[in-house]
Amino acid sequence: MLTGVRIVFLGGDARQIEVIRKCVEMDATVSAAGFDKWDSPCEGVSLGGMSAELLDGADVLVLPTVGCDDEGHISAKYTEEPLQLLTEHIEALPSHCTVYTGMAKEYLKRLCAQRGLELVELLDRDDVAIYNSIPTAEGALVMAIQNTDFTIHGSKAMVLGMGRTGFTMAKSLQGLGANVTMGVRKQDHYARAEVMGWSPFMTDQLLEHVKDVDYIFNTIPSLILTAKVISQMPRHTCIVDLASAPGGVDFRYAEKRGIKAMLAPGLPGIVAPKSAGMIMAGALLQSISERILVKGDKQ
Repeated sequence: MLTGVRIVFLGGDARQIEVIRKCVEMDATVSAAGFDKWDSPCEGVSLGGMSAELLDGADVLVLPTVGCDDEGHISAKYTEEPLQLLTEHIEALPSHCTVYTGMAKEYLKRLCAQRGLELVELLDRDDVAIYNSIPTAEGALVMAIQNTDFTIHGSKAMVLGMGRTGFTMAKSLQGLGANVTMGVRKQDHYARAEVMGWSPFMTDQLLEHVKDVDYIFNTIPSLILTAKVISQMPRHTCIVDLASAPGGVDFRYAEKRGIKAMLAPGLPGIVAPKSAGMIMAGALLQSISERILVKGDKQ
């Protein structure tokens, strides 16, 4: 239980609403800014505007999965009012406050460091990334199916990168009957892919493997699908880029060649916001509870 813990939420999308609901269920004292257009706010949440007074006395500050940009602007789906995190807001937080987000840019890291506040990036947790790979893979499959006129079953589907998302993506494709090839950069990943029944190759040999590919799902966050590589693909190839922006595809050249290539960031929050919110809520609540226990032991 989080009785006596004051949590402030700033902005977010449908995922954040699921996190808020869970915190209320755990008996936390919850305040939020950026939710004035929330149709059915849950009972027990104090909604207000962005101000230093809102943050005063907060034990926990929760920002959206994408945090804020390099000027402090916070994405907020449920308000038309601009939401911007400034130095004055961070200075209003107590020194014991922990700041949570999915991923943090340098602006937020700098503000927290200057104030001496602990900053936790939930997407750095292996459990969150693994769970999030499921709605990511499902969303990628939906995009691929909607943008092609042939089945995944029996197709040649390539996955680039065997991290947490790449592994789940390949396993999902395999379950649908695709012939999966896996581009890897490490020998242990090569061995694992082979054991899983996929056809692995090292990514420096990519050019040799794209000449008959139907689908490519990229998870490598650097330019790997260059113009030279794309020039060797069949025109019907469908590319879904799951890597962090700006992705790993030469989108300009893909369009010039008539190859469908799509950058697909933030799929968990788009295709399965409830599930994605529950994943984030579980990680947040576990982290808060662990810190309460540690502080209690020190006392």
